[in-house]
Amino acid sequence: MAGSTHHPDYQLLLSMLKATRESGKVAQTELANRLETTQTFISKVERGERRLDVVELIEILEALNIKPEDWLRDYVAQRHFKHRDKPVPKKLAM
Repeated sequence: MAGSTHHPDYQLLLSMLKATRESGKVAQTELANRLETTQTFISKVERGERRLDVVELIEILEALNIKPEDWLRDYVAQRHFKHRDKPVPKKLAM
């Protein structure tokens, strides 16, 4: 399991999340306001300094007016495409 914010699959998730926010023309401060949090939190998440849990990811997507199930389907498709010629990197974090 990927336990690090430096894992390639987590980096993919972060880049997609930031691209989703930017494509909707939503500033970090606006997203933070929608979530009733700080711009610093959004910045740390996008830079990989703060790891998201699944509940937070869903809240962010909903704040961006994105259906989480559609976004996650796209993420999984991109992840599979990225790993098409090699095994999926694994790391046990216990």
